[in-house]
Amino acid sequence: MPISAYLQGIRDRVGHDLLLVPAVAALIHDAGGRILLEVRSDDGQWGLPAGAIDPGEGPADAVRREVWEETGLRVEPRHVVSVTGPHPAVYPNGDRVEYTSILWWCDVVGGVLDARDGESSGFAWVSPEDVPPLGYPAAVFRWRPGMPPVF
Repeated sequence: MPISAYLQGIRDRVGHDLLLVPAVAALIHDAGGRILLEVRSDDGQWGLPAGAIDPGEGPADAVRREVWEETGLRVEPRHVVSVTGPHPAVYPNGDRVEYTSILWWCDVVGGVLDARDGESSGFAWVSPEDVPPLGYPAAVFRWRPGMPPVF
């Protein structure tokens, strides 16, 4: 789903004005330690599976939902890797957003990699040293369980 009913209701009142939005993102590794990236279908940019937290939804549930919607994978969030922001975005329709994002280390527990909802137009598994600039501190891509979170 490109925009939740909740955010659409706010947009109906404020137009394209800047919104501050809590969000989640997923750091998913394959057996070789590579990180899953997606190509966003709205702007063609690489990114992590991510999205806004819906009203009444906890951050762990939000990352499970977002990963499922965008990738077809079932994940279990295991560790908070970072809490970072602002992550500014201007969407093709002119909507302005700044996300504060909780980045989770997630284990895949099921599903099949597939662009389910049209938000993703492709995927790639990328080594941590080859991740392009995504707006997160570079240290998050080298993070491993047992390390302190990156702020």
